[in-house]
Amino acid sequence: MKLYLYTILILILVMINHGSCDSTIHVGHRVSLAIPLEYNDGFIGRAFLMDYGDDTKQIEPSFRVALSTEANKGKYSCSLEVFLGDVKVWNSGHYSKFYTSDVCFLELTEDGDLQLKGPKNRIGWRTGTSGQGVERLQILRTGNLVLLDVLNQIKWQSFNFPTDVMLWGQRLDVSTWLTSFPRNTTSFYTFEILYNKVALYLNSGRLKYSYWEFKPSKNRNITFVELGSKGLELFDDKHKKIAQIIASWKVQPVRFLALGNRTGNLGIYFYSSTTRKFEASFQALNTTCDLPLACKPYGICTFSNSCSCIGLLTKKSHVVSSCNERVPSRFCGGGTTQVEMLELNDVVTVLKDAPKRINVTKTACANLCLNDCKCVAALHSYGNYDDPSAEQCSLYWLVAGIKQVEKGLGLSYMVKVPKGTSYHHNNPSVKKWVLIVVGVVDGLIIILVLGGLVYYLVHKRRNNLQGTNNDT
Repeated sequence: MKLYLYTILILILVMINHGSCDSTIHVGHRVSLAIPLEYNDGFIGRAFLMDYGDDTKQIEPSFRVALSTEANKGKYSCSLEVFLGDVKVWNSGHYSKFYTSDVCFLELTEDGDLQLKGPKNRIGWRTGTSGQGVERLQILRTGNLVLLDVLNQIKWQSFNFPTDVMLWGQRLDVSTWLTSFPRNTTSFYTFEILYNKVALYLNSGRLKYSYWEFKPSKNRNITFVELGSKGLELFDDKHKKIAQIIASWKVQPVRFLALGNRTGNLGIYFYSSTTRKFEASFQALNTTCDLPLACKPYGICTFSNSCSCIGLLTKKSHVVSSCNERVPSRFCGGGTTQVEMLELNDVVTVLKDAPKRINVTKTACANLCLNDCKCVAALHSYGNYDDPSAEQCSLYWLVAGIKQVEKGLGLSYMVKVPKGTSYHHNNPSVKKWVLIVVGVVDGLIIILVLGGLVYYLVHKRRNNLQGTNNDT
């Protein structure tokens, strides 16, 4: 009942603020948002403070600014957020959440500092713009949340603190990135602007592997990128456009670029007036199996875009593991466990940028991983377009992104497992079907062979009897 009352109060606050929304908040403004006394998983409270435009007069959604509180891991976080329609495009707590209780305050102080506070004026987030002549907080038509002085000079802007979304008109300099955090995993994704390319990375602790990239032609260097109406544009130090990732839909202008929290895919989105939803006009990866975490660790993404675990059967327990169960994530620490490399047929990993060795045989590649306690997998390739006899070995500290490939590609993927472990592919329905078919075929062959032999013997005996009768 208490949670229900708090929800009603927050909804009333949302409606009151939304009814009087403006695109500007001046210094001295303060607003509060109540937080439930009891924790309720999935709870979200939100008060809209500002907007740009009026949704009732526009075909496309407008930008809105909200003070929000959300249940997260047993606590309540409080943040300042920017929305484009129902899509969250910026969040003050994207990288570091501010947890509080009872109430959350948003205040633009008299000296120009925008702050999020909890009880007893405990500051959880701030812009750090005190004493810079800030006069107001404003949301621009691009979705950029800015602090302006009396001369309309920008003293702080949300565009300088990108999260997982890049808006139309936003610019990202080289060595900056977007970041997304999938739930229930310690790994995270980044979309990074580098000097020679833009790329997607899977990050796990200190590990970092790319799984998609786009490079300008002729090895030209990137200085910054900007999201235009037709896609992502890449520029050099002379502000000359050197490359572009073009969205496929040319009728509707691009609204934002986003790095997916769940999949790690990069998409460029437009607003469809037909479906009244944001739809992707470009996706970096169009196949499920090309996503880095399409399956769990030690899982294989098959041709049918489903996941099949690497079943590991140990001699001691005689138990088949489910994906990464019973397999150490690291083989360091002075343990006595003996290990070996288990070769998986017709699979590869989508993860790139692993340390490589050139002109290394498959056996030597396996030994390199065995002798490195942090190595958990190795990929050996044989032959390329330039040199059919070339051999290459890549060592991995992470078993992920494994997918099924066609036979005969000259690739060998090996994983490190405890010694005495055998491999069983967890696809019992297919295996059973194959066994049944093989059994039936073998049975038919045996019957035909035996039948033919019996027929031959009987026919021969008849001929012999007839010959004997004729002689007599």
